[in-house]
Amino acid sequence: MAEDSTLHRQNIVACIWDFDKTLIPGYMQWPIFEHYGIEEKTFWKEVNDLPARYKERGLSSASDGLYLNHILTYVRHGKFPGLSNAVLRQLGGKLHFYQGLPQFFRTLKEIVANNPVYARYEIRLEHYVVSTGLAEMIRGSAIAPYVEQVYGCEFIENPLPPDYQSQSELEVDAPREVAQIGHLVDNTLKTRFIFEINKGTNKIESIDVNSKVSPEDRRVPIRNMIYVADGPSDVPVFSVVRKHGGKAYAVYEPKNEKEFAQNDALRADERVDHFGRADYREKSDTYMWLTTHVRKICDRIVDECERALNYRVGRPPQHIHHQKQVLPQPHGPAQEDLFPAGEAAEKDSGQ
Repeated sequence: MAEDSTLHRQNIVACIWDFDKTLIPGYMQWPIFEHYGIEEKTFWKEVNDLPARYKERGLSSASDGLYLNHILTYVRHGKFPGLSNAVLRQLGGKLHFYQGLPQFFRTLKEIVANNPVYARYEIRLEHYVVSTGLAEMIRGSAIAPYVEQVYGCEFIENPLPPDYQSQSELEVDAPREVAQIGHLVDNTLKTRFIFEINKGTNKIESIDVNSKVSPEDRRVPIRNMIYVADGPSDVPVFSVVRKHGGKAYAVYEPKNEKEFAQNDALRADERVDHFGRADYREKSDTYMWLTTHVRKICDRIVDECERALNYRVGRPPQHIHHQKQVLPQPHGPAQEDLFPAGEAAEKDSGQ
């Protein structure tokens, strides 16, 4: 347990969540297509065909960010007119979550906050979302009030023109519209954000994610983390979290036998600690596993705090009671037989 001279008390428990197919059924972008009257299947088929088309032109492309570029292409061609970050946040409010959410996020926080033993050591729980989806849509969703921070893909609106530093005129009040990718998250980069949360760079900007930070100075030890995601694409994060002592839990669409088989294989390969249905209602397997392990992490933190306290403070002084020591003499005569009463008293007093 971190000592008083360290940067953090390390009393934070972090539940880190994937989003698509983990907290919601399917993918989050459907409200965009519904809003603009675009066929969702057509859009994703175009995205999936792009690598082959670009390869025919002798070009390589990173598949993880292609859907973002294709959204921007739709904006430029007038199919998503006026798509802005504000519109994305508004559309996020239409997202439907799996059963039990967002109430379960509140329940996990209350399990920690309402326990007087955990409160004594100021233990608290924080939720994070790390997603390859759109951060603004997540921030506009029903889960947002319970989330400490969202890591996701982001767009820049109305990018600054060339020579903008030499221009003294005020910015033209043009309608806002997304035009560039500001931040990209893929399944490999997700591991970076695990270490940002671990080191506390999301709370102290002067600490870079690549800075060397001693284990005792890290805000959230990875052993205090539980990472929840939907399957094989999250193996890099599962591996990092488990390697450093955290817990990894996979969820699958209820009644989806293929996803069940994928998660069963992940557990057999020791990629995850356990898996269950994406059902967060009370007494579901997922509810019980996650609440159980949140409590186990909190109990360990309490134990570490108490052991550290005993070590730092030491045992309190005890009153010393001088008592006559009677040695067992199974075969010899009793002490009163060896000494008369007066002599025995003098011997005990050391006189």
